[in-house]
Amino acid sequence: MRSNSVSSMSSVSSRASSAEPEPTMQIFVKDASSNTFPITIPESTTVGTLRSLVALRTNMPESDLRLVHAGKHLAPSEPLSTYSITRESTLHVALPLRGGAPKKIRCNFKDCKDAAQRIVGDCGFCNGHFCGKHRMLESHNCSGLEDCKQEEKERNREKLESERTVAIKGI
Repeated sequence: MRSNSVSSMSSVSSRASSAEPEPTMQIFVKDASSNTFPITIPESTTVGTLRSLVALRTNMPESDLRLVHAGKHLAPSEPLSTYSITRESTLHVALPLRGGAPKKIRCNFKDCKDAAQRIVGDCGFCNGHFCGKHRMLESHNCSGLEDCKQEEKERNREKLESERTVAIKGI
């Protein structure tokens, strides 16, 4: 009985030492500058791992890389086999496009959905953007306006007091 357990242990260790390497495949990656380079990877590789390898190879940030195969963008968490990527398949690197149409700036007044007027609709006191109806300071009750009025009154009062003529008694 004891010899059987030892022999079973030796057979397990012999299997572990003679474990066959995982099958690999070579795929091709075409980058944004139309350069194609081969990468040899295990068949069970995920898209995220491949993306990090391509990022190292191309010296580009991994967050900017998108891999495309057969017109489909590849999700980072999926294995390559999900997308039917086999030996000698070609993947394309797509860079994210920046830009687009500028966002329309809407009026910041309570329930107004009109577009804000450019330049003249910007309030310097509350940093809000307003349409033609609400761009006047009085109509949107700008809180910064009251502060500004108060500061101006203080400055005016100090200036008047400094210029006040004082009668000298006894002359």
